[in-house]
Amino acid sequence: MANNTSEPLSHLMMRYPSRTAILEEFSPVGPMAERIVPPFWYFIGFIGNPISATIWLGQRMRRNNSSAIYLGALSISDMLFLFLHLLHILHVAWGHDLYNAPTSCEIYHFLFYVPQYLSTFLVLGFTAERYVAVCHPFMKEKWCTVRRAIVIVFILIVFSMALASAQAYIWTYSEHEGTCNIRPEAAEGNAWSFWNIWSWATDVFAFGLVPLVVLVFNILVLREIFKISRNDLVKRQQSRSGNSTASTFTLLAVSFYLIVTQVSATLVGCLQQAFPNGNPLMTDEEIRNDSTWSNLFTYLEVRKVIEVICLSHYACYFFIYCLTGKHFRKEVMFLLTFHGRLPFLTALVSKRRGKERYSMVSTNGGLMSETYTTNASTAI
Repeated sequence: MANNTSEPLSHLMMRYPSRTAILEEFSPVGPMAERIVPPFWYFIGFIGNPISATIWLGQRMRRNNSSAIYLGALSISDMLFLFLHLLHILHVAWGHDLYNAPTSCEIYHFLFYVPQYLSTFLVLGFTAERYVAVCHPFMKEKWCTVRRAIVIVFILIVFSMALASAQAYIWTYSEHEGTCNIRPEAAEGNAWSFWNIWSWATDVFAFGLVPLVVLVFNILVLREIFKISRNDLVKRQQSRSGNSTASTFTLLAVSFYLIVTQVSATLVGCLQQAFPNGNPLMTDEEIRNDSTWSNLFTYLEVRKVIEVICLSHYACYFFIYCLTGKHFRKEVMFLLTFHGRLPFLTALVSKRRGKERYSMVSTNGGLMSETYTTNASTAI
């Protein structure tokens, strides 16, 4: 795939048709990982996220369960991101010009960042709510309501759109190169350019600082759980709410999963400045033997592998819900039986589901009332 390697003064960007072609020549593991791994997440996410959204936003789950609003919105946001990422992979890795055009370039990059920001903020939202419910139970009746959760989700959507709006300025279609590229005005100043400063600041805030705040909330929640587990309060609470531990564990598992994946991808991305480009006028053979270029291409391969693996959190929350949520599993079975229309599975589901009402964080007047109760009004 190399071109004009005998011309030492030929610029690297002039010898290859695109940056992807350069990476395929000198750093093939990255493009290969980008083509192989994400389709697994698309397959899982395009099935699991709609099911999760349907269950969490269903009347039975969201009626007295403010956390269900966050989780339902999270499922929709993740599904949107996976769709946009699919377009990105088709464009970058497979060479299909899906948004290489004026206006569509700017709109795409704006939309591409909105669900990334929103998913992180939604996890922060229900984690903060869980902190209030566990550590300040007497404030739960005021702050942990379905109505308030809907308002907060709307505010987070607007805030995410505001943060992402800068991408519509940073990116533009270059008629000269025929590609969607960084706007020259946004790239002026190199390390101190608007593009570099804005990207660094927003990435550190949304994908570094926010997950760390989530971690702090989780630590406080775990500490409070361990503290109250030493007295009879938990025993009395568990007699009223057998699903308390399970529901808390579900939310903790989701937020810890986000922390591990998001922080890992952010940290490896922040190391970009430590690996500068080499001399672009070198021949291909000189580039392969140059330590600066070799370090950069090795870094890019490692970074891409980590990034595509960390994309899993946009697709795999469904498995966490199924593994940690007994009621969620029942709802999945209910959907799979087409709302009880399959006779050989209907009995299995209906015996356990008919009169249940589930709440992770509800406002039913009980102390730390994460309840799993029966109510005749909810019978199917």
